[in-house]
Amino acid sequence: MKHLFTLLLLGVGAASALAQALNPGKLSGSLTDSTTTKPVPFATVALMNGAKLITGTTTDGAGMFILPNLPVGSYRLTVSFVGYSTKNLPVVLTADQPERQLGSILLASEGKTLGEVTVAGQKAIVEDKGDRLVYNAEKDISNAGGTAADVLRKVPTLSVDMDGNVQMRGNGNIKVLINGKPSAMMARNLADALRQMPANVIKSIEVITSPGAKYDAEGSAGIINIITKKALQGFNGTASVTAGNLNRGIGTSLNLKKKKFGLSLSANGYQFRNQRENQSVRTTLLPSSDGPSVPLNILTQTSSADNTGTGGYGEMSVDYDPDSTNHINFAANAWGGYYPNNSTVVNRLTNPAGAELQAFRNNVNFRNPYGNGQFDLGYTKSFQKPGQEFSILTQFSRMPDNYVYDTDRFSTADLLIYRQHSSNYSNNTEYTFQTDYTHPFTINGRRDTTNIKLEIGAKGILRDIGSEYRVTQSLDGQSPLVADSSQSNDFNYTQRIYSGYTALRIDTKRKWSLNAGARFEHTDIRGDFLTTQTKLASEYTNLIPSITLSKSIKTHTLKISYTQRIQRPMVWYLNPWLNQSDPKNIQTGNPYLNPELSHASELSYNVSTKKGLSVNTALYYRLTNNAIDYLSTVDAAGISISKPQNIAQRKAVGLNLNLSSQPVKNWNLNGGGDIRYVMLNSPALNQSNSGLVWSVNLNTSYKLPQNYTLQANGNFSSGWLSLQGINTGFYWHSISAKREFMDKKASLTLGLNNPFNRGVSQTNRQSAPTFESEAHSYFIRRSVRLTFEWRFGQMNTGGGKKGKKISNDDKDGR
Repeated sequence: MKHLFTLLLLGVGAASALAQALNPGKLSGSLTDSTTTKPVPFATVALMNGAKLITGTTTDGAGMFILPNLPVGSYRLTVSFVGYSTKNLPVVLTADQPERQLGSILLASEGKTLGEVTVAGQKAIVEDKGDRLVYNAEKDISNAGGTAADVLRKVPTLSVDMDGNVQMRGNGNIKVLINGKPSAMMARNLADALRQMPANVIKSIEVITSPGAKYDAEGSAGIINIITKKALQGFNGTASVTAGNLNRGIGTSLNLKKKKFGLSLSANGYQFRNQRENQSVRTTLLPSSDGPSVPLNILTQTSSADNTGTGGYGEMSVDYDPDSTNHINFAANAWGGYYPNNSTVVNRLTNPAGAELQAFRNNVNFRNPYGNGQFDLGYTKSFQKPGQEFSILTQFSRMPDNYVYDTDRFSTADLLIYRQHSSNYSNNTEYTFQTDYTHPFTINGRRDTTNIKLEIGAKGILRDIGSEYRVTQSLDGQSPLVADSSQSNDFNYTQRIYSGYTALRIDTKRKWSLNAGARFEHTDIRGDFLTTQTKLASEYTNLIPSITLSKSIKTHTLKISYTQRIQRPMVWYLNPWLNQSDPKNIQTGNPYLNPELSHASELSYNVSTKKGLSVNTALYYRLTNNAIDYLSTVDAAGISISKPQNIAQRKAVGLNLNLSSQPVKNWNLNGGGDIRYVMLNSPALNQSNSGLVWSVNLNTSYKLPQNYTLQANGNFSSGWLSLQGINTGFYWHSISAKREFMDKKASLTLGLNNPFNRGVSQTNRQSAPTFESEAHSYFIRRSVRLTFEWRFGQMNTGGGKKGKKISNDDKDGR
């Protein structure tokens, strides 16, 4: 690896020297207001060869600009800025005079004052970008003051239940990225992380159902990329505060962008309240080979919980452009918080005749203090040919993740009869190195012109996971707590992934497009139970193909695609710690899990009309082998143990439809639906389940005079299937109103979630050879929140490169 890194650096140096030798030209100058003689900062400077853009930049705070590494030739220099007339200057660079100093270029004012601009239409909330579906969250006012989970509920093809669990077309194994790069917080526990991320920082959500070879193969269902709001040119910032009965938050961001240097800082604090009530009945069964199963006992549980989680995060990013062809970016972020999950559970165990066998109340004090730190460092070299570039990217992240609970068990006479303290201290450290090269070229034929882009790259990921768990208990509830060695262990786990890819994209003027590629990945796994001296080892190699073919005819596009995906078990799936906070429902991980391997095929059709109607529909089929699902078994004492296991197959065939339109100038309307038939089968466990699952959503907004906007949203899901059961349907609706003032630099948004119902009910039914159960859950979801946002500073578009960052499951940073 050391020699490879040295060769890469030598290659970059040689390429840079060669580019400078071949392109000795240089242009420099400054822009000045012709009336005030003051410099014009942040103006756009573009060098053109006919209609082709050669390069460009923006002026700095003093109105200066430099365009280095230019080939000799004749060009047109175009300078422009809002409020000034665009100016074009002919420029000639020769071998004898490759450098030109243009001096002060005068820009004349357009001679009129810009009044208030009336926008003729609104940007669509949902857009189809060909290889991905984009939900523009910043255009949806009902998101103000909410969480990322609230945002994802409105995204087509996604389904989010009341606990925040996300599925894409019925599959919960999804890769979630932040700005194109992985987030340890999202990998830790997706449902919790989404509740802790404020919606105010989200710009858009990208859904990628058929990723290509340049994407990491992880994520059997697909990829969700959360794009946060970015800085533009100049200095600007925001400050916001949210008050509500379930959500509260405060946040700020500061952004500085000059010609060569950019700095962004952000910080957010957040609180969310989670209230729920549960009732469940479970019958323990004794399987019989020659007749129906025999009931052994019946467990009835009633529980309630009311918890408020507190968290926050901060981020810093720095971008530096030494010249027009080199870019360096550094980013650091930290998350942290405290998530309690306290509850009171009343338990009653009876025999089939109704006689009481056991009764007690369990008070659980469950804490989950968490944190995460992540650092990204990247270098990108651009060449004279547009689109040709080479990059080296690195990433380091460390995530301590701790679970601690205390349980006090009381008899029906309210006497303390048992106590337990359990702690699980774990961490996940990850190192990543990645290099990519892109080379575009064009083939001019007699009848057609073909643009081709070749992409190659290599990547290495090292994940080091550790878990230490201890249990102390008092068997009578009165004596001191004593360590239980049978429930204590130390566990180390390492995962090394080495990969390389080749991808080819071909686009023709006749609107044919082909994306084809293959990704090679080798995975090496080592596990070690230190206390019990038990080891595990596994390695496997995968060749992941992908191909997408599309044809566009005017506003119509037809696309067919096939890809494979691999889902390696996540950290919380592997951790063997026993969560016995509920002694009748024990949960644990499974370090012996195998990865999922999915085959995904899709046929889609898209049409966009001049009147603003966009229709996207897709017919898809997914086959997953070694599918991971949580399975439960119940012993004769009525105790359930639940852990993830590999089942044989998960199949799904479905139809997805999304529509977006603007019936009139100020009215946006979009919605969609998904219907699929799901089949799960496990011959080894002698279980199977299948059924029809569907969901619909509708979102509408209207801009009123005086800077008012109204919006309404509603979605319904019929639930989803697991191997052992089914969750019934649930729904979500919201109404919002927004008022902008102070020249649109400030806004006030009032949001009502589920205003017509205090809560949402959901039922989970499960059956297996050892039990049958039915659980009813009631989630308090009626809420009101008020968000104030203030935007300050100067924001102008243009300039600056976008730095690449590591994206362990996506292609590049955004």
